[in-house]
Amino acid sequence: MTATTSPTYRLDDWQGGHRTQPQEFSYEIEDITGQIPPGLTGTLFRNGPGRLDRGGQRYHHPFDGDGMISQVSFQRGRAFYRNRYVQTQELQAEQRADKILYRGVFGTLKPGGWLNNMFDLRLKNIANTNVIYWGDKLLALWEAAQPYQLDPNNLDTLGLDDLQGTVPSGYGFSAHPRLDPQGLLVNFGVKAGPNSQINLYEFNQNWQLVRQHQHPVNGFAFLHDFILTENYYIFFQNPVNFNPLPYVLGWTGAAQCLQFDPEQPTRILVIPRNGGAVRVFLTDSCFVFHHANGYEQGDELILDSICYRHFPTIDQKTDYQTIDFATLPSGQLKRFRVNLTTHQVTTTLLLERCCEFPQVHPQRVGREYQRVYLGVAADPVANAPLQGIMALDVQTGQQKMWQAGTQGFVSEPVFVSHGEGEDQGWLITFVYNSARQCSDIVILNAADMTAVATLHLKHHIPYGLHGSFTPVLFDS
Repeated sequence: MTATTSPTYRLDDWQGGHRTQPQEFSYEIEDITGQIPPGLTGTLFRNGPGRLDRGGQRYHHPFDGDGMISQVSFQRGRAFYRNRYVQTQELQAEQRADKILYRGVFGTLKPGGWLNNMFDLRLKNIANTNVIYWGDKLLALWEAAQPYQLDPNNLDTLGLDDLQGTVPSGYGFSAHPRLDPQGLLVNFGVKAGPNSQINLYEFNQNWQLVRQHQHPVNGFAFLHDFILTENYYIFFQNPVNFNPLPYVLGWTGAAQCLQFDPEQPTRILVIPRNGGAVRVFLTDSCFVFHHANGYEQGDELILDSICYRHFPTIDQKTDYQTIDFATLPSGQLKRFRVNLTTHQVTTTLLLERCCEFPQVHPQRVGREYQRVYLGVAADPVANAPLQGIMALDVQTGQQKMWQAGTQGFVSEPVFVSHGEGEDQGWLITFVYNSARQCSDIVILNAADMTAVATLHLKHHIPYGLHGSFTPVLFDS
């Protein structure tokens, strides 16, 4: 297909980044433009759906794809690349059968029509959303199930990890943990239903549970991410209703049963970290996947989030490869000021340009900050694929942007700090280069948003989701 939805990109160029990568590689990257910073030492881990079809059947949505971990080790100006699939129990079963055996949350159905899908409510742990190294453990995360532990030296799958019984079977552990600058990993899980429950966890670096909370929430809670401040956990409860009947009858995936209600407000849930009841604040109807950051300022909470006008879903009849981006809402960065005394919530648009995957300096998480880094569209207004990385000053509005070109499509930028300043660091992003039909790893100087090195891989990596960096070096 050669349709052009925007002068900034061609749809068929973008489509190439949604091909399955069937191979697993291990090699030193030798084709490099520029120079890897000699001070960049450590390991980048990145997760995302690597397999997007099985037995000749394409998955209905890339979010249903099997998790594949990429690892890039940096040392003395050199880099080593490795990728491995997370060998979940379900992936291994489908490999043996060479066909889809499990329904996907976002609409993938087993072959055989609705009769073969009806009443099959099993969840496939796809382990495809994030990967973190913390407390000597490397964990692949998917929010609806337990994490999978991996060997950080070779990415071998070690098995499910219930974190010393903290996350029992059937419970979720979010793909969006927050690292408190005080040295704690904070995360949550949700048991969603007509009334929901949020489970909150805080771990030290020995994986000892420092705090644990359970809070009931009225209504269905679709919570993908949260904000952590010094004293609060903060969630945006999207105004959605869930009618499970089409899912139960085998017609759709579970996520396609979510119905956005624009007449209902979005509920901001504020939960004290030291214990106490959930406080609820109301704001205009919107849908939020990801938050940039938040902090406390006197009686106010300052919350910066990527907002959509409504839930950007793809129905059962639509092929995501031919999607018209103009029909979907674009994510925009907005600031919410929540007054804890008056209950007033005010909203300010910080960035109109379509954006996603926000990152801040790790020492500014939950603290007052100035700079956020985001993947952005090339077009300043229209919804489109992400083709650039922007540094936005949320106080002055100043923007600095690096662009991948009309044939480049970016993923989440991972911030690697080398100082206390918010611009003292590097941004590492995977870019699908449709001209080569391969992927590049681009390293940007966060201060001026220029590319200091582009590492040209020998193959493509499908569009990914989230990743992290550790100064610990896991070499070849």
